[in-house]
Amino acid sequence: MAEANLDPQEPVRILGGLVYLSLTWNSGAAFSLGTGYTWIFTIVASAVVVFLVLLSRKIVYPGWAIAIGLVLGGAAGNLVDRYFREPGFAHGHVVDFISVFKPFAEAFPIFNLADSALCCGVVLIVLLELTGHGFSPEARKKPAPDGAKADA
Repeated sequence: MAEANLDPQEPVRILGGLVYLSLTWNSGAAFSLGTGYTWIFTIVASAVVVFLVLLSRKIVYPGWAIAIGLVLGGAAGNLVDRYFREPGFAHGHVVDFISVFKPFAEAFPIFNLADSALCCGVVLIVLLELTGHGFSPEARKKPAPDGAKADA
């Protein structure tokens, strides 16, 4: 939708200038890092997607389903661009179009919805772990009190 409706030369100002829709293509990772290594990001993202699909079969808690789903959706969304966009297979550039505060990433790196989902999923995973809501039932067991036997 971004490519079909946005002009790369003319950003669209929305929310009173809080957000600009500025179409661009990113050959690198987050924040345009590693622009010459698109093929490496494709391999890493492919491995992450496969790992998360396998891991998702073991999810038992709704919070983790949401977190893993966000990370998986974000990684897969960007991976589709890497595989099928120009300049070629496994070297494609990710479409980015959300720029906050100023157009063309002048104030903050430009991103897309997949990046947002990925970041929100990672933050949720960290919060789940920090608050004692581990991935597995074993991770949620309370430690035995000092001096008590763990198997009692």
